[in-house]
Amino acid sequence: MYREIKGKFGRLNDKVMQKGKTNIQIIAPTEGPRLGVAGNNYRMIVTGEQTDGTYSCFDMLVPPGGGPAPHAHAKMQEFFYVVEGEVVFKTEAGKSIVGKGGFVHIPYNGGVHAFKNESTENARLLCTVMPAGLEAVFFVTGSPVDAGQFLPVAPMTTRQQQQLKRLGEQMGQTIYPSDYLD
Repeated sequence: MYREIKGKFGRLNDKVMQKGKTNIQIIAPTEGPRLGVAGNNYRMIVTGEQTDGTYSCFDMLVPPGGGPAPHAHAKMQEFFYVVEGEVVFKTEAGKSIVGKGGFVHIPYNGGVHAFKNESTENARLLCTVMPAGLEAVFFVTGSPVDAGQFLPVAPMTTRQQQQLKRLGEQMGQTIYPSDYLD
């Protein structure tokens, strides 16, 4: 299914690791598909296809008011580094403002979490997930965008909902109502 999904978004970086050859990858700032996901702009820097499924990494540009719905994914861990701006991270334990240079680690079985840009400026986060797989959710729910372009949040099609449900079951991901952590 991943190959079918990525096909509609163009060619991914061809610098995949090959056994017997160097596994060092240099990724240019313009490489990697950009997707409009839930009103945000995500660049897929490194996908699981390039890392034998060990991790994936995304450049997340989040406009004021942007951020994902509360969710949990017991089978993966997530790391966020705030490159620019600030976001409010919410968990069941409370919320914290995380600004430039701040770091958040969501461990395996890390519980429900979300973030939101409550400022008036864009925020940029570097997100790494282990193991890879979260990018499949972005490919299902996202649409191709240009750098800095923000698309309005569109309702999901029935096909997208079915694909998202299947991926959620595979990854152990659960999506919660937007007010779940309020």
